[in-house]
Amino acid sequence: MTNQLKTAVLLAALSGLLIAISYWIIGGTSGLIIGIGLAAVTNLFSWYQSDKIALAVYQAQPVSASEAPGLYRMVQKLSDAYGNPKRERANIPMPRVYIVPSLGANAFATGRDPEHAAVAVTEGILNMLPDDELEGVIAHELTHIINRDTLTQAVAATVAGAISFLAQMVSYSLWFGGGSRDDNRGANPLGVLLTVMLAPLAATIIQLAISRTREFSADAGSARLTGNPRALARALQRLEASAKQMPLNANPAYEPLLIINSISGQFLGNLFSSHPATEARVTALLKLEQQLPTMV
Repeated sequence: MTNQLKTAVLLAALSGLLIAISYWIIGGTSGLIIGIGLAAVTNLFSWYQSDKIALAVYQAQPVSASEAPGLYRMVQKLSDAYGNPKRERANIPMPRVYIVPSLGANAFATGRDPEHAAVAVTEGILNMLPDDELEGVIAHELTHIINRDTLTQAVAATVAGAISFLAQMVSYSLWFGGGSRDDNRGANPLGVLLTVMLAPLAATIIQLAISRTREFSADAGSARLTGNPRALARALQRLEASAKQMPLNANPAYEPLLIINSISGQFLGNLFSSHPATEARVTALLKLEQQLPTMV
């Protein structure tokens, strides 16, 4: 199954879960209609507000060419790729540039399409990576923009957040007596229980699976834009080591946007990881290095 098809299936599963929860809790046709409405509203909301939400979550601040000239020129260069015949061209409008005031080393991209995109990097990553490795990171984020992964992740985060919020509200209702049959005549008691216990977990697993399907493609896109897969491989290794010592703390729903896991953990393998194993990503990049033409 291709990454695109897998992503579409997972997004459909996430929206379907939200609709099913509403059906289980409210019951009948009304629950189904409300669930469809919730799915539509959350998807529409994430379409128009995804970039603002993600940037606010990480307290990212916009910067101009005069404020961060090196970073600004790098993003501008990679967006156009300067027509180098040995590199693929990004050929996208230059995204807005942001800096996150954190010593944790990380980066992300956001926006519903290349015309409404932004790239954000932390102060920590600017201080830690040499230019060639930072270029690999920026190219990775630009590839997410080209592939529309930024919108996909925003929709997934918003729908997953809606599911968790709905389950939390149901939990409060049960604790304070709002979940009785008299007050909730159409509800399926088993559905209510499953919602509270399993829905947030299922939503998180699906959201993280969506993220993992996109990272290898973004790494490969970075290699083709820069012609230097090894630089990104080194950057990923540095970033993973740094994240274990100084994670970038924020809303966990937006963890998949980052280039590297900001929280270390191997619980149940990759099931609860927003990214593939760094070792696997590095191996894939080094294999790709053998397939690319030598850069000038």
